[in-house]
Amino acid sequence: MDFYILIVSFFIIALIYSSVGFGGGTSYLALLAVMSVSFELLRPTALLCNIVVVTSGTIIFYKEGLLDLKKNWPFLLSSVPMAFLGGYWPMKQNTFFVMLGFSLIVAAIFLWFQNSFQNKANLSVLNDKSIFKIGLGGGIGFLSGMVSIGGGIFLSPVLHLLNWDQAKKISALASVFILVNSISGLAGQLMQKSIIDWNFVAPLLLSVFIGGQIGSRLGAKWFNEIYIKRITALLIFAIAFKVLQDHW
Repeated sequence: MDFYILIVSFFIIALIYSSVGFGGGTSYLALLAVMSVSFELLRPTALLCNIVVVTSGTIIFYKEGLLDLKKNWPFLLSSVPMAFLGGYWPMKQNTFFVMLGFSLIVAAIFLWFQNSFQNKANLSVLNDKSIFKIGLGGGIGFLSGMVSIGGGIFLSPVLHLLNWDQAKKISALASVFILVNSISGLAGQLMQKSIIDWNFVAPLLLSVFIGGQIGSRLGAKWFNEIYIKRITALLIFAIAFKVLQDHW
């Protein structure tokens, strides 16, 4: 019964997150942690679900001409090797859960305030600095690999704060950022002998695929994006508190 609840929960997470341009990795991890899924299985499962959800979104953004790789390549160039290093980095189980708990709190804060960041500041002086792009992409990529998320939930609010580009183009960059970091982080984890139990993972992948397909097509058109993000932020914050309570 718990597994069926997990499948339905993953479907809902994928539908909601894909509708606002994310993969859902933070919430997958949170649920898996609360349900006491093994450390070795939890990390690659979340990344595989991320990959499935954001792949279709990335394709849609590409077809719509919203991916500006000429402008954004430094983010991706630096994040990919750093995400691999983060995924490969040996971690003790308790250390991982403490990092996850704090990362979920930060993610919840970013989700809550992301829309408030838009057009509230203009730090565009940094926008043309390649060293800034490389540093930001690499730092988020490393954290993403370590805690098994794609990193878009951290990158997107920062770019909104910088008035980096149009909202849709920021979502497009976040989507491809999540995709490449999830693949790279997963590769690093598999080099560290993480396990993939396909009997466990396959139904979850099917669930998030269906949810992601529906969500990416509905988009924010049928949902109030601000309310969706803030409700999700509250849930993530509550689960983060539970994770830290259990492991710190």
